Amino acid sequence: MATLSFSSKDIDKIWWLVDAKDKTLGRLSTEIAVRLRGKHKPEYTPHADIGDFVIVVNADKVAVTGKKETNKIYWRHTGYPGGIKSRVASDMLEGKFPERVIEKAVKRMLPGGPLSRKQMTNLRIYNGESHPHEGQSPEAV
Repeated sequence: MATLSFSSKDIDKIWWLVDAKDKTLGRLSTEIAVRLRGKHKPEYTPHADIGDFVIVVNADKVAVTGKKETNKIYWRHTGYPGGIKSRVASDMLEGKFPERVIEKAVKRMLPGGPLSRKQMTNLRIYNGESHPHEGQSPEAV
């Protein structure tokens, strides 16, 4: 029996709507990463983008457990010598872009490379209850 290999054009992608309100950050991010990669499908192929589209609402209300609000540090670098910057999770969640907490968690669960960058474009994260894709067909989103 031959091994079947699927390509992106052979797969029907569906849209998943996820409410992040009071969900644990890590458990939510792993489920989103699995859906983006397509590992929940029997047609999973590691080298093809067969994952689904994911819309996350209420990203600003995601929960972190334990002392992660004060101890979890997000590092970035400006590109200049001595330009390392840090922010704790509570500052990120209360700041201007709280959806970046979920975005970074999901991105760091995917393998690096061009395929995972393409799969990250299938993820849409919004802070409030509403999103601009309401009332549209999944193909138009």
